[in-house]
Amino acid sequence: MDIVVKKLPASQVEMNVTLAWDEWKKECDHAAEHVAKEVKMPGFRPGKVPRAIVEKRYGKEVVLHEAAEHAVSHAYSRALEQEHIDAIGKPEVKLESIREGEVLTFTVTTAVLPEVKIADTWRKSVRSANEEHKRKESDLLVESKEVEDELQRLASMRAKFITVNRPAALEDSVEVDFEVRMNGVVIEGGKSEKHPLVLGKGAFIPGFEEAVVGMQAGEEKTFTLSFPAEYHAKHLAGNPAEFQVKLRLVQERQVPALDDDFARGLGSFESLEDLRKKISEGMLEEKRQHFKEAGRTAVLDALVADSSIDFPEILIEEERNRMASEFQMQVENMGMPFEQYLERTGKSLDALKQDWTEPAKKRLAASMILEKLATDDQIEIDSKEIEQEMNVVLQQYKRVQDAEKNIDLERLYAATRGRLRNEKVFEMLEKVQ
Repeated sequence: MDIVVKKLPASQVEMNVTLAWDEWKKECDHAAEHVAKEVKMPGFRPGKVPRAIVEKRYGKEVVLHEAAEHAVSHAYSRALEQEHIDAIGKPEVKLESIREGEVLTFTVTTAVLPEVKIADTWRKSVRSANEEHKRKESDLLVESKEVEDELQRLASMRAKFITVNRPAALEDSVEVDFEVRMNGVVIEGGKSEKHPLVLGKGAFIPGFEEAVVGMQAGEEKTFTLSFPAEYHAKHLAGNPAEFQVKLRLVQERQVPALDDDFARGLGSFESLEDLRKKISEGMLEEKRQHFKEAGRTAVLDALVADSSIDFPEILIEEERNRMASEFQMQVENMGMPFEQYLERTGKSLDALKQDWTEPAKKRLAASMILEKLATDDQIEIDSKEIEQEMNVVLQQYKRVQDAEKNIDLERLYAATRGRLRNEKVFEMLEKVQ
């Protein structure tokens, strides 16, 4: 087998492969046997129809083309191994000619894993990023206002609503019956009973909650409001509608006092001051983690800027697809169907993916740079350490059977190894001085 390899732009290679007749003749014999098995002819047992009869009936071209397909497939795999080529994606194959007794020549074009070229100055860039990050470390402080705001948030989460006999006010929790009519007809989804509402949260269109403020339980009210011009339902956007509202219930929000009893009610805190201390420590640790991630991002940005990678389109497309899946999951976890999100934003999935081209390249570059540095530095992770980390995930499942059912253990092993390996690379980079 003769192979001529030619490098192409965008991390592609072209291989011109030539097989001598004696190298692919056996493929013709196998192809003839395969075709013969599919042929049913009177007087012959299945699979025993002579090759000459098969070729006469179906033509030599059928046998030759099937033989060529098998020969190309086997030769392609051998060529990749022989030339040490890391191919990705589906190759494009072009057959030059197929004739019995002659050489078989074909051309294969395939994308390959791109070469990662990092400038010799990368250590200087990393050192500069580390030093800049270090200078900002002294700014990691927790202000007393941040602690007090968190205390207020905790108290707010434990607020109780007490039914009161007075006009509704902002921050009250109310129940309303309402009908929304346009041109005298109730709009779709425009009727509800005992609908819960916290006044001032802006859950309804502008003006609705303001109209409810001042009403008393049992009171009815009719008023007209216009839907916002940017309202998601286009047939309603900018149009006036009549609102008929009955206030059923008014409840006052009572926030617990910030005292020692409140602190002790949250858990193992001795006093309010003890709670303040723990909140401050927790916030500081969270800031340190964010600060650490920001530092690593800065280092990666420096490495990406010092690198050159000619990405094949297939890799970029795969990364954009991953980003799309991640984004869709985020949107749906927030309670919005993804199709609805696309409709509201006026963007197609293809348009979003196109916007992500450069971020996709950056993510790919960062991942491949970390992999290269790990390989160059001969960083490896002990299998016991990987298994220990995997057990942390697996412990979330009550039974081994549940874990095996819901988790691809091979993928988990690979992901865990990759994460631990990257961690060691970052530790190495943080020591660059």
